[in-house]
Amino acid sequence: MSVAIVTGSAGLIGAETVRFLSAQGMTVVGIDNDMRRYFFGDQASTDWARQELEQRIPDYRHHAIDIRDPVAIPKLFEKYQNNIALIVHTAAQPSHDWAAKEPMVDFTINANGTLTLLEAMRQHCPQATFIHCSTNKVYGDQPNRLPLIELPTRWELDPAHPWARDGIDETMMIDHCTHSLFGVSKVAGDLLVQEYGRYFDLKTACFRGGCLTGPGHAGAPLHGFLSYLMKCAVTRTPYTVLGYKGKQVRDNIHSHDLVNAFWHFFQAPKVAAVYNMGGSRHSNCSMLEAIACCEELTGRPMDWSYRDQNRIGDHIWWIGSVNRFRQDYPEWEYTYDIRSILAEIHDALMERIAH
Repeated sequence: MSVAIVTGSAGLIGAETVRFLSAQGMTVVGIDNDMRRYFFGDQASTDWARQELEQRIPDYRHHAIDIRDPVAIPKLFEKYQNNIALIVHTAAQPSHDWAAKEPMVDFTINANGTLTLLEAMRQHCPQATFIHCSTNKVYGDQPNRLPLIELPTRWELDPAHPWARDGIDETMMIDHCTHSLFGVSKVAGDLLVQEYGRYFDLKTACFRGGCLTGPGHAGAPLHGFLSYLMKCAVTRTPYTVLGYKGKQVRDNIHSHDLVNAFWHFFQAPKVAAVYNMGGSRHSNCSMLEAIACCEELTGRPMDWSYRDQNRIGDHIWWIGSVNRFRQDYPEWEYTYDIRSILAEIHDALMERIAH
Protein backbone atom coordinates (compact mmCIF):
# COMPACT_ATOMS: atom_id res chain seq x y z
CA MET A 1 0.00 0.00 0.00
CA SER A 2 1.42 3.37 -1.08
CA VAL A 3 -0.01 6.11 1.15
CA ALA A 4 -0.07 9.87 0.54
CA ILE A 5 -0.90 12.25 3.37
CA VAL A 6 -2.40 15.54 2.20
CA THR A 7 -2.91 18.41 4.65
CA GLY A 8 -5.53 21.02 3.86
CA SER A 9 -7.13 18.23 1.85
CA ALA A 10 -10.47 19.99 1.33
CA GLY A 11 -8.90 23.23 0.13
CA LEU A 12 -8.20 24.24 -3.44
CA ILE A 13 -4.78 22.63 -3.82
CA GLY A 14 -5.39 19.90 -1.26
CA ALA A 15 -8.54 18.59 -2.94
CA GLU A 16 -6.88 18.74 -6.37
CA THR A 17 -3.99 16.75 -4.91
CA VAL A 18 -6.32 14.14 -3.40
CA ARG A 19 -8.06 13.60 -6.74
CA PHE A 20 -4.79 13.48 -8.67
CA LEU A 21 -2.99 11.05 -6.35
CA SER A 22 -6.03 8.82 -6.03
CA ALA A 23 -6.16 8.58 -9.82
CA GLN A 24 -2.52 7.44 -9.73
CA GLY A 25 -3.53 4.52 -7.48
CA MET A 26 -2.33 5.89 -4.15
CA THR A 27 -4.29 5.58 -0.92
CA VAL A 28 -4.89 9.17 0.21
CA VAL A 29 -5.22 10.21 3.84
CA GLY A 30 -6.55 13.74 4.21
CA ILE A 31 -6.09 16.15 7.12
CA ASP A 32 -8.41 19.17 7.21
CA ASN A 33 -10.41 20.69 10.07
CA ASP A 34 -12.07 23.45 7.97
CA MET A 35 -10.15 26.31 9.58
CA ARG A 36 -10.93 28.29 6.44
CA ARG A 37 -14.44 28.78 7.84
CA TYR A 38 -12.88 30.27 10.98
CA PHE A 39 -10.62 32.54 8.96
CA PHE A 40 -13.10 33.88 6.39
CA GLY A 41 -16.62 32.91 7.46
CA ASP A 42 -19.22 30.39 6.31
CA GLN A 43 -18.93 31.41 2.65
CA ALA A 44 -15.33 30.15 2.63
CA SER A 45 -15.99 26.80 4.30
CA THR A 46 -14.49 23.81 2.52
CA ASP A 47 -16.88 21.29 4.04
CA TRP A 48 -18.61 20.87 0.67
CA ALA A 49 -15.30 19.82 -0.87
CA ARG A 50 -14.69 17.26 1.88
CA GLN A 51 -18.11 15.74 1.29
CA GLU A 52 -17.48 15.62 -2.44
CA LEU A 53 -14.15 13.84 -1.97
CA GLU A 54 -15.68 11.27 0.36
CA GLN A 55 -18.52 10.60 -2.10
CA ARG A 56 -16.37 10.31 -5.22
CA ILE A 57 -13.29 8.56 -3.81
CA PRO A 58 -14.41 5.52 -1.80
CA ASP A 59 -11.02 4.80 -0.20
CA TYR A 60 -10.27 8.42 0.72
CA ARG A 61 -9.68 8.65 4.47
CA HIS A 62 -10.41 12.01 6.09
CA HIS A 63 -9.22 13.22 9.51
CA ALA A 64 -10.41 16.52 11.00
CA ILE A 65 -7.12 17.07 12.85
CA ASP A 66 -5.36 20.35 13.59
CA ILE A 67 -1.88 20.19 12.07
CA ARG A 68 -0.51 21.77 15.26
CA ASP A 69 -1.70 18.85 17.40
CA PRO A 70 1.47 17.29 18.90
CA VAL A 71 -0.33 14.06 19.79
CA ALA A 72 -2.80 13.38 16.95
CA ILE A 73 -0.38 14.09 14.08
CA PRO A 74 2.40 11.71 15.21
CA LYS A 75 -0.23 9.10 16.04
CA LEU A 76 -1.60 9.27 12.49
CA PHE A 77 1.87 8.97 10.98
CA GLU A 78 2.68 6.07 13.29
CA LYS A 79 -0.42 4.25 12.02
CA TYR A 80 0.88 4.16 8.42
CA GLN A 81 4.64 4.44 9.04
CA ASN A 82 6.75 3.25 6.08
CA ASN A 83 3.68 2.90 3.88
CA ILE A 84 3.73 6.69 3.65
CA ALA A 85 5.45 7.58 0.39
CA LEU A 86 4.42 11.22 0.08
CA ILE A 87 3.31 14.13 2.25
CA VAL A 88 1.83 17.14 0.47
CA HIS A 89 1.45 20.02 2.92
CA THR A 90 -1.07 22.58 1.67
CA ALA A 91 -2.73 23.49 5.00
CA ALA A 92 -2.10 27.09 6.03
CA GLN A 93 -3.49 30.37 7.22
CA PRO A 94 -3.27 31.92 3.74
CA SER A 95 -4.05 35.64 4.11
CA HIS A 96 -1.61 38.37 5.06
CA ASP A 97 -4.54 40.66 5.93
CA TRP A 98 -6.02 38.09 8.33
CA ALA A 99 -2.66 37.34 9.98
CA ALA A 100 -2.56 40.79 11.57
CA LYS A 101 -5.85 40.03 13.36
CA GLU A 102 -4.52 36.95 15.15
CA PRO A 103 -0.73 36.74 14.80
CA MET A 104 -0.39 33.84 17.23
CA VAL A 105 -2.87 31.70 15.32
CA ASP A 106 -1.25 32.58 12.00
CA PHE A 107 2.28 31.78 13.16
CA THR A 108 1.49 28.57 14.98
CA ILE A 109 -0.41 27.16 11.98
CA ASN A 110 2.13 28.14 9.33
CA ALA A 111 5.31 27.54 11.32
CA ASN A 112 4.57 25.22 14.25
CA GLY A 113 2.17 23.11 12.18
CA THR A 114 4.82 22.60 9.52
CA LEU A 115 7.35 21.64 12.19
CA THR A 116 4.94 19.12 13.71
CA LEU A 117 4.49 17.44 10.30
CA LEU A 118 8.20 17.40 9.51
CA GLU A 119 9.07 15.83 12.83
CA ALA A 120 6.35 13.20 12.41
CA MET A 121 7.84 12.38 9.01
CA ARG A 122 11.37 12.16 10.41
CA GLN A 123 10.26 9.82 13.18
CA HIS A 124 7.91 7.54 11.26
CA CYS A 125 8.58 7.68 7.50
CA PRO A 126 11.95 9.31 6.74
CA GLN A 127 12.04 7.65 3.32
CA ALA A 128 8.97 9.63 2.19
CA THR A 129 8.90 12.81 0.09
CA PHE A 130 7.68 16.06 1.70
CA ILE A 131 6.22 18.75 -0.59
CA HIS A 132 5.45 22.11 0.99
CA CYS A 133 3.06 24.60 -0.57
CA SER A 134 4.97 27.80 0.18
CA THR A 135 4.39 31.29 -1.25
CA ASN A 136 6.06 34.14 -3.08
CA LYS A 137 5.31 36.23 0.04
CA VAL A 138 8.52 34.80 1.51
CA TYR A 139 10.23 37.50 -0.58
CA GLY A 140 8.27 40.22 1.23
CA ASP A 141 7.85 43.42 -0.74
CA GLN A 142 11.33 43.09 -2.24
CA PRO A 143 9.79 42.88 -5.77
CA ASN A 144 8.49 46.44 -5.32
CA ARG A 145 12.08 47.70 -5.53
CA LEU A 146 12.44 46.44 -9.09
CA PRO A 147 12.49 49.06 -11.90
CA LEU A 148 8.82 49.07 -12.88
CA ILE A 149 7.20 50.92 -15.77
CA GLU A 150 3.57 52.03 -15.81
CA LEU A 151 1.60 50.91 -18.87
CA PRO A 152 -2.07 51.61 -19.68
CA THR A 153 -3.45 48.51 -17.92
CA ARG A 154 -0.53 47.20 -15.84
CA TRP A 155 2.80 47.74 -14.20
CA GLU A 156 5.61 45.97 -16.02
CA LEU A 157 9.28 45.29 -15.38
CA ASP A 158 11.80 47.36 -17.31
CA PRO A 159 12.67 45.29 -20.41
CA ALA A 160 16.37 45.86 -19.73
CA HIS A 161 16.20 43.97 -16.43
CA PRO A 162 17.53 40.36 -16.42
CA TRP A 163 14.21 39.08 -15.03
CA ALA A 164 12.04 40.84 -17.61
CA ARG A 165 11.80 37.92 -20.04
CA ASP A 166 11.02 35.01 -17.70
CA GLY A 167 10.20 36.54 -14.31
CA ILE A 168 11.71 36.64 -10.83
CA ASP A 169 13.92 33.68 -9.96
CA GLU A 170 14.85 32.04 -6.65
CA THR A 171 17.94 34.22 -6.14
CA MET A 172 15.80 37.16 -4.99
CA MET A 173 16.81 38.17 -1.45
CA ILE A 174 14.30 37.80 1.38
CA ASP A 175 16.01 40.24 3.81
CA HIS A 176 15.62 43.97 4.48
CA CYS A 177 11.99 44.30 3.41
CA THR A 178 8.42 44.19 4.73
CA HIS A 179 6.93 40.71 4.69
CA SER A 180 3.64 41.10 6.55
CA LEU A 181 3.13 38.80 9.52
CA PHE A 182 1.81 36.14 7.14
CA GLY A 183 4.99 36.37 5.10
CA VAL A 184 7.07 35.86 8.24
CA SER A 185 5.15 32.75 9.31
CA LYS A 186 5.44 31.29 5.81
CA VAL A 187 9.18 32.06 5.70
CA ALA A 188 9.57 30.13 8.96
CA GLY A 189 7.77 27.09 7.52
CA ASP A 190 9.67 27.35 4.24
CA LEU A 191 13.06 27.41 5.98
CA LEU A 192 12.09 24.52 8.25
CA VAL A 193 11.28 22.39 5.20
CA GLN A 194 14.64 23.24 3.66
CA GLU A 195 16.57 22.65 6.88
CA TYR A 196 14.95 19.30 7.63
CA GLY A 197 15.96 18.28 4.13
CA ARG A 198 19.59 19.33 4.52
CA TYR A 199 20.08 18.45 8.19
CA PHE A 200 18.40 15.04 8.15
CA ASP A 201 18.90 14.20 4.46
CA LEU A 202 15.17 14.11 3.72
CA LYS A 203 13.52 14.56 0.34
CA THR A 204 11.79 17.93 0.70
CA ALA A 205 10.67 20.72 -1.60
CA CYS A 206 9.26 24.22 -1.19
CA PHE A 207 7.02 25.37 -4.04
CA ARG A 208 6.78 29.16 -3.71
CA GLY A 209 3.46 29.78 -5.39
CA GLY A 210 2.16 32.89 -7.06
CA CYS A 211 -1.64 33.08 -7.12
CA LEU A 212 -2.99 29.53 -6.93
CA THR A 213 -6.43 29.27 -8.41
CA GLY A 214 -9.10 27.17 -10.09
CA PRO A 215 -12.82 26.33 -9.94
CA GLY A 216 -12.43 24.51 -6.62
CA HIS A 217 -11.43 27.69 -4.77
CA ALA A 218 -13.75 28.95 -2.03
CA GLY A 219 -12.91 32.58 -2.77
CA ALA A 220 -13.30 35.22 -0.03
CA PRO A 221 -12.50 38.96 0.19
CA LEU A 222 -9.21 38.29 1.99
CA HIS A 223 -8.07 35.33 -0.09
CA GLY A 224 -8.65 33.79 -3.50
CA PHE A 225 -8.16 36.72 -5.87
CA LEU A 226 -9.51 35.36 -9.17
CA SER A 227 -12.16 33.15 -7.60
CA TYR A 228 -13.63 35.93 -5.46
CA LEU A 229 -13.40 38.45 -8.29
CA MET A 230 -15.38 36.16 -10.60
CA LYS A 231 -17.86 35.41 -7.82
CA CYS A 232 -18.50 39.15 -7.50
CA ALA A 233 -18.85 39.45 -11.28
CA VAL A 234 -21.36 36.59 -11.48
CA THR A 235 -23.43 37.64 -8.43
CA ARG A 236 -23.15 41.40 -9.08
CA THR A 237 -21.48 41.93 -5.72
CA PRO A 238 -19.47 45.18 -5.33
CA TYR A 239 -15.71 44.68 -5.47
CA THR A 240 -13.01 47.03 -4.16
CA VAL A 241 -9.58 47.29 -5.80
CA LEU A 242 -6.85 48.22 -3.30
CA GLY A 243 -4.03 50.47 -4.46
CA TYR A 244 -1.50 50.65 -7.31
CA LYS A 245 -4.15 52.09 -9.68
CA GLY A 246 -5.51 48.58 -10.17
CA LYS A 247 -2.48 47.83 -12.33
CA GLN A 248 -0.82 45.37 -9.91
CA VAL A 249 0.21 42.19 -11.71
CA ARG A 250 -0.01 38.58 -10.51
CA ASP A 251 0.88 35.34 -12.19
CA ASN A 252 -1.83 32.73 -11.75
CA ILE A 253 -1.46 28.96 -11.90
CA HIS A 254 -4.34 26.49 -12.14
CA SER A 255 -4.46 23.98 -9.29
CA HIS A 256 -4.12 21.07 -11.72
CA ASP A 257 -0.90 22.44 -13.22
CA LEU A 258 0.59 22.94 -9.75
CA VAL A 259 -0.34 19.46 -8.55
CA ASN A 260 1.07 17.98 -11.73
CA ALA A 261 4.34 19.73 -10.86
CA PHE A 262 4.18 18.10 -7.41
CA TRP A 263 3.80 14.73 -9.12
CA HIS A 264 6.82 15.31 -11.34
CA PHE A 265 8.91 16.14 -8.28
CA PHE A 266 7.69 13.03 -6.49
CA GLN A 267 8.88 10.87 -9.38
CA ALA A 268 12.46 12.11 -8.96
CA PRO A 269 12.70 13.94 -5.62
CA LYS A 270 15.61 16.03 -4.39
CA VAL A 271 16.83 17.21 -0.99
CA ALA A 272 15.81 20.73 0.13
CA ALA A 273 14.67 21.87 -3.30
CA VAL A 274 13.18 25.36 -3.76
CA TYR A 275 11.09 26.39 -6.76
CA ASN A 276 9.15 29.49 -7.70
CA MET A 277 5.94 28.06 -9.13
CA GLY A 278 3.21 30.20 -10.62
CA GLY A 279 1.76 31.18 -13.95
CA SER A 280 5.01 32.89 -15.05
CA ARG A 281 4.85 34.69 -18.41
CA HIS A 282 2.41 31.99 -19.57
CA SER A 283 -0.48 33.02 -17.31
CA ASN A 284 -0.63 36.42 -15.63
CA CYS A 285 -2.79 39.54 -15.45
CA SER A 286 -3.26 42.86 -13.74
CA MET A 287 -6.33 43.63 -11.66
CA LEU A 288 -7.73 45.83 -14.45
CA GLU A 289 -7.11 43.08 -17.00
CA ALA A 290 -8.79 40.48 -14.79
CA ILE A 291 -11.84 42.72 -14.37
CA ALA A 292 -12.05 43.19 -18.13
CA CYS A 293 -11.92 39.42 -18.66
CA CYS A 294 -14.64 38.85 -16.04
CA GLU A 295 -16.83 41.42 -17.78
CA GLU A 296 -16.27 39.71 -21.13
CA LEU A 297 -17.20 36.30 -19.73
CA THR A 298 -20.32 37.51 -17.90
CA GLY A 299 -21.39 39.89 -20.67
CA ARG A 300 -21.90 42.85 -18.33
CA PRO A 301 -19.90 45.50 -16.43
CA MET A 302 -18.69 44.74 -12.91
CA ASP A 303 -19.67 46.88 -9.93
CA TRP A 304 -16.24 47.85 -8.68
CA SER A 305 -14.61 50.78 -6.92
CA TYR A 306 -11.06 51.86 -6.13
CA ARG A 307 -9.34 52.62 -2.83
CA ASP A 308 -5.87 54.14 -3.02
CA GLN A 309 -4.50 52.39 0.11
CA ASN A 310 -2.73 49.18 -0.83
CA ARG A 311 -2.36 46.23 1.51
CA ILE A 312 0.78 46.11 3.70
CA GLY A 313 3.58 44.16 2.03
CA ASP A 314 1.54 43.70 -1.15
CA HIS A 315 3.35 43.23 -4.46
CA ILE A 316 3.02 45.79 -7.26
CA TRP A 317 4.30 43.28 -9.81
CA TRP A 318 4.92 39.57 -9.46
CA ILE A 319 5.71 37.24 -12.29
CA GLY A 320 7.85 34.33 -11.14
CA SER A 321 10.23 32.35 -13.28
CA VAL A 322 9.67 28.58 -13.43
CA ASN A 323 12.94 27.99 -15.25
CA ARG A 324 14.61 26.19 -12.35
CA PHE A 325 11.75 23.69 -12.15
CA ARG A 326 11.66 23.26 -15.92
CA GLN A 327 15.39 22.51 -15.95
CA ASP A 328 14.91 19.75 -13.38
CA TYR A 329 11.61 18.45 -14.82
CA PRO A 330 11.52 19.33 -18.53
CA GLU A 331 8.47 17.14 -19.29
CA TRP A 332 6.16 19.30 -17.15
CA GLU A 333 3.93 21.70 -19.11
CA TYR A 334 1.11 24.18 -18.45
CA THR A 335 -2.38 23.24 -19.55
CA TYR A 336 -4.18 26.48 -18.57
CA ASP A 337 -3.64 30.16 -19.33
CA ILE A 338 -5.32 33.11 -17.61
CA ARG A 339 -8.41 33.23 -19.80
CA SER A 340 -9.09 29.50 -19.66
CA ILE A 341 -8.70 29.63 -15.86
CA LEU A 342 -11.25 32.43 -15.55
CA ALA A 343 -13.62 30.73 -17.99
CA GLU A 344 -13.53 27.52 -15.95
CA ILE A 345 -14.13 29.42 -12.69
CA HIS A 346 -17.05 31.23 -14.32
CA ASP A 347 -18.65 28.02 -15.58
CA ALA A 348 -18.24 26.28 -12.21
CA LEU A 349 -19.84 29.21 -10.38
CA MET A 350 -22.77 29.27 -12.79
CA GLU A 351 -23.30 25.55 -12.29
CA ARG A 352 -23.27 25.91 -8.48
CA ILE A 353 -25.75 28.77 -8.64
CA ALA A 354 -28.04 26.73 -10.91
CA HIS A 355 -28.13 23.96 -8.30
